[in-house]
Amino acid sequence: MRIVITLFSCLLLTGMAISLPGEEPQGAKKVTAEEVQEILASVSNWGRWGEDDELGTLNLITPRRRRQAASLVRAGVSISMAHDVIKERIDGSSPFEHELMVNAVSGGVGGAGDRYSVQYHGFTQTHLDALFHIFYQGKTYNGYSAEQILTSGSGQLSINRIRNGIFTRAVLMDIPALLGVQYLEGTQAIYPEHLEAWEKKSGVRVRSGDAVLVNTGRWTRREQEGPWDIMAGSAGLHVSCLKWLRERDVALVGSDLALDVMPSGSDGIQLPVHLGVIVQMGMPILDCCDFRAVAEESRRRKQWTFLLTLAPLAVEGGTGSPINPIATY
Repeated sequence: MRIVITLFSCLLLTGMAISLPGEEPQGAKKVTAEEVQEILASVSNWGRWGEDDELGTLNLITPRRRRQAASLVRAGVSISMAHDVIKERIDGSSPFEHELMVNAVSGGVGGAGDRYSVQYHGFTQTHLDALFHIFYQGKTYNGYSAEQILTSGSGQLSINRIRNGIFTRAVLMDIPALLGVQYLEGTQAIYPEHLEAWEKKSGVRVRSGDAVLVNTGRWTRREQEGPWDIMAGSAGLHVSCLKWLRERDVALVGSDLALDVMPSGSDGIQLPVHLGVIVQMGMPILDCCDFRAVAEESRRRKQWTFLLTLAPLAVEGGTGSPINPIATY
């Protein structure tokens, strides 16, 4: 194993396209139900910031971390990481409904308004998952009762707990660039070894309070291959990445699809990374981002960190929000 790792590191340093040993895109490594439960228990943040905490890992974004993130802005260049809203039904997800309403003209003065309607959770619209989006065995993050929140309308763990926004350093992990491809194929799983290899290649180590953004090249794949059955075969994080995210004290994680590799390889659990990140760690998730422009800019600058700003809708009781993540260099 030591020899393999050393050779792997050498390939990174020379800039050659690499692939981890035994890791062709044939599917995620199998994990038993017992192993999944062990991983979930080991990454729990329940009680870490108090029994009434509703912010989870966003507690890691301290005033000091925000000031450090602000200092990354040198060029003053901002780039959106949201995909344009999709107004047709694709990839098994609901369309964004937009009705343009023209106001009556009076005295030569007119105007226009809009009505928006969207079910943003899914595989198309860029959105932020709040901590009440996922629950497991009747519990949400920090042990809150899902049934109690649903019946009481208390708004616990809702997106409104993030109404002050997210302002922190983001690390873009460009996995296609790491592997020397345009996009990840089929059911390619991303493992902790990939994340650490990217740190070595980019010269950036993930630290407490960071947002980790994982580029799989999803939108490029769709452009070139057309639509596919996402649940049947999509690249993403393997459940083994949960311990890595917990050890690094990541505050937020995101990807250009639904974060998890699909199928997950985990016995009995379809989206174990979502489950571990949201329920156990209390970490919001950015889903369905479009990293093409920011990846191009980062490659041009050879800079893989930037200021990330997010301002979700202030909806009491909301399970998330459509979002426009902004990267600023």
